[in-house]
Order: sequence, then structure tokens, then C-alpha cells
Amino acid sequence: MEVGTANLKPEALVPLISDSAFQAIMVLPSYRLNALGFLTGSELAAEASAYGEATGNMGFWDQRAALQWTHENISCFSGNPGNITVAGYSAGAYSAFQQLAHELWRLPTEKAIIRRVAMFSNSPGVKPKALEDQQEQFDEFLTRLGIAKDLEDKVKLTKLRALPYERLIEVQSEMEISEFRVFADDLFYPKDLIDRINDGQFARRMKSRGITLINGECKDEHTMYRRWRTPEDSYGAVYERLYAEFAPTVVRALMHHYCGPAKKLPTGYTSWQEFFGRLYAGIQVHNVQRGFHNALFEGGLQPGKDVLRYRFERRLGCVEERIPSEWGVTHLTDIPIWLWGSDFAGGLTNQEKEWLKGWNECFAAFINGTQVSWGSTKPKEVRRWGSDGETDIWEDSMWEEGIAFWKIVNSGSAKANSTGLSGR
Repeated sequence: MEVGTANLKPEALVPLISDSAFQAIMVLPSYRLNALGFLTGSELAAEASAYGEATGNMGFWDQRAALQWTHENISCFSGNPGNITVAGYSAGAYSAFQQLAHELWRLPTEKAIIRRVAMFSNSPGVKPKALEDQQEQFDEFLTRLGIAKDLEDKVKLTKLRALPYERLIEVQSEMEISEFRVFADDLFYPKDLIDRINDGQFARRMKSRGITLINGECKDEHTMYRRWRTPEDSYGAVYERLYAEFAPTVVRALMHHYCGPAKKLPTGYTSWQEFFGRLYAGIQVHNVQRGFHNALFEGGLQPGKDVLRYRFERRLGCVEERIPSEWGVTHLTDIPIWLWGSDFAGGLTNQEKEWLKGWNECFAAFINGTQVSWGSTKPKEVRRWGSDGETDIWEDSMWEEGIAFWKIVNSGSAKANSTGLSGR
């Protein structure tokens, strides 16, 4: 939700559509990012409330408008409005989840659009910030733009809107609370969403609407994640970096759990930056994903049928063009697997196409809404592309760790919300 574009080179998807089993229409909508898409504060909330409008989450509302447009117009392009899949990678996967959650809780079945969801290398995340948490970021944003906090609300917003959009983007690189994320507004994002995942309602609503999910990971997600606004090598720097992105209760619970009251670097790590990369990847992908899957299975969804879990432990040769080999099978390295080469020079080799033929056929069946022969039948089983190039069903050795992590950040218990330091 911070950077990126939906635009691809015109030829980027040609291999997927012409040289694979995948046959579908792809719609790639853009939406507002960072502060332009997710800035929230009490001043904006009061103004929106006065007009009966929502505040924050503008990027999600943009996506929703694009989704509705697609549903209403895709038949003009020979598409089927009753067979729509929402898919995304990284922040896009998080957005796909948010769109599904919005439909399940804010739209009746007869108005639902989404039939399937593909969440590549991300998860539902953790409990988002409330308005009082968002306010600290809003105040910093205005202060760095030269707008005094003691002005009347209307004056603040007038001055803010008078600034060129370039300045609104540039100032973000200077900020301490630098990440702009979802706001628990109870309009787009249901405030009790995590509780509804935990008590099984989310799974039951997915089941009742016949929604299937693909969700998984790359083996070395952390090597890329540790490079996203890497903190200095100290406890305080890691704490502040996480505080810039996640709710204070989540940050306190995690840092207390791993570092204890003495704030020591956990055993097994050589630096705070290495610890940050692993922890951040756990929050974004590995651990929270497993907690989510566990809740879905306990709520009645079937592994290998309703929820298709995957893991990649090998990377394509063409990935070397952009991502150093020493980073391993990291975040983003599987994009040309799903998109059959995408716009990577050289694309897939013949050997790689042979190895991945079954994956492509499963993905095509998933998109088409037909039966997928995924291979897994138990919650801990994951379809895996192994380091030797072969596909197998892997018994997840990280399953219990992920469930425990989920309980720390998303259980709603008093313990999870009260451990560690108060405030920052």
C-alpha cells in the first residue's frame, strides 16, 4: 500500500495467456497509495462524519470501485461476471483479503462479486490501528509539512489540500511513523474482523458463498523484508520501526515475547537487523498466515479443497536479472512462476516449464472455477516446489510456531494487549 503500479509492459502477460493453460481476462486496476490512499486523523474523520462519508482506507474504496466496474462491464469483453477471482501479491494480497472481508461482512450474498481469492506472499496481518493510534501519524505528517497542530481543524485541512501532491509524497521519506495502513473504521474494515476469524464465522461465510483461497509463501521471504526501511542495529530502532507500521499493542506484545523485559537480542540472531527481517516476514507472511489457515480449518474449510496452501523452495533462472542469488527464494521471486515468466528477460526455460506444468494447470483450474488437484488433504500439508525441481506435499514444520504467533498478536486476550512497555 506504499509503492508500486498496476501497469505492466504490453507483452508481459503474453507467455501466460498464449503459452500456458491459463485462459482468462486480467483486469489490473490502480488505486491511491501511501498517504494519498490511507491517511487518517480525527480532523478528517470529523469532516467525513459530518457529510455521512467514510474516512481513511481510500485505496480500498478505489479497489472496490474497480471491482464493481469489472463486475458490471466484464461481459463486454467476453468475461463472466459470475466467475471473478481477486488476486494480489504482497500488499496486493493484503488488499485481496480486505476486499473479501468487506464482502463477507458488508455485502449480502446476492450482491457479492468475489468467487475466489489468491493471496501471494501475504496474510490477513494483525489487528490494525485505531483512530487514536492513527492520530500520531497524522500529527507528524502535518508538522513535517509545516502545518501547526494548534490550528482549527478546518484551517489544517485547507492548508493540507492547498499543497501540491508531490510534496505530500516527498515528506513521507522524512517521517518516523512512515507506513500508511488500514484503519479500523468499521465501515470498510469491520472492527471485530479478527474475532470473527478466530471464532470461525469468517470460514463459515466463505464456505456458504463457495469461496476458494490460494495462499502461501517463498522460503526466504525475510531476506527481502529486512531491506524494507531497515532499522539501525538496536532494540529501540527495531521497536520504532515496527511502531511505524503496527498497532502499539501488537508491537509491545511481540517485542516482550521475543526480547523479554531485559530487551535482549533473541538467541540465534547475530544482529537486530537480522531479527527484524525474520520477525517482519513472520508478521507479513509466515506466522500470521499459518494462524489464519488454522482458524479457517477449525471453522470448517477443507485443506486442499477450500484452502490451497503452497511453498516455493526453488527460484527460476530469470529472477537473477533483478534479485541477487544470495537472497535465496525470497519475496517476489515467484511472480514469474504464477505469471509464466511475466516480463523477466528470457522467461522460463523448457526444463522449468516441465517442472511447473502441474502448477500452471492447477492455477488455471482455480481461476476457471473447476476442480483443482492440489494434492494436500490435511491442515499441515502444503504443496511445495522443492529445491530439486520436483513437486511434493510437505508437512509444515512451522505450523505450531505460526499458530502460537497468531495467538500473541491476534488473540484479543488481556495478556497479549498488556505485556511489555506502555506507549512507545
